Amino acid sequence: MTAPHTVAAAATPEHQAQVAARVKAVEAIMIEKGLMSTEAVDRVAEIYENEVGPQLGAKVVAKAWTDPEFKKRLLENATAACAEVGIGGLQGEEMVAVEDTDDVHHVIVCTLCSCYPWPVLGLPPNWYKQPAYRARIVREPRKVLREEFGYAVPDTTEVRVWDSSSELRYWVLPQRPAGTEDYTEEQLAALVTRDSMVGVGTVSA
Repeated sequence: MTAPHTVAAAATPEHQAQVAARVKAVEAIMIEKGLMSTEAVDRVAEIYENEVGPQLGAKVVAKAWTDPEFKKRLLENATAACAEVGIGGLQGEEMVAVEDTDDVHHVIVCTLCSCYPWPVLGLPPNWYKQPAYRARIVREPRKVLREEFGYAVPDTTEVRVWDSSSELRYWVLPQRPAGTEDYTEEQLAALVTRDSMVGVGTVSA
């Protein structure tokens, strides 16, 4: 087994900069050879920045926090509830939302590869695809959350790990932070992070 820092290492600024540089180099070569256009690249970027991604999941979470009936439908059938607000599609055909409470904290993983609910969370981060995360989060979730993500789950809270697959993709409905009773849906959505919907973090006001 590799050292514990392997999970976090995949998300370091240095690693991200190296990956970005390689992507830019490949992109430039493909454009130069006429295999793709700058317009196509811009369109793909636009899709993942505005049409799919964590900001869409955040809107769903905020709606669930402020609309009890929608929350009930979301927990019963996440795919259908997301479709109500125009969210769905590839890699989100069958989704399940699991709710964090004071008693239970949920974490998602895909132990086989990197199955992930793209419509609500966008593309999976590099660390989610790393073998170290996929193996360790199942065996020692509390330790991974504490050491790799800085989140210490209270001893009184149970940790449940959900294994996504190509047939069924899980994501987390995090707890609404205290002191946000007067927040609008837009203000609440701005608080929600990708990590909180994966279960490796929480939402703070």
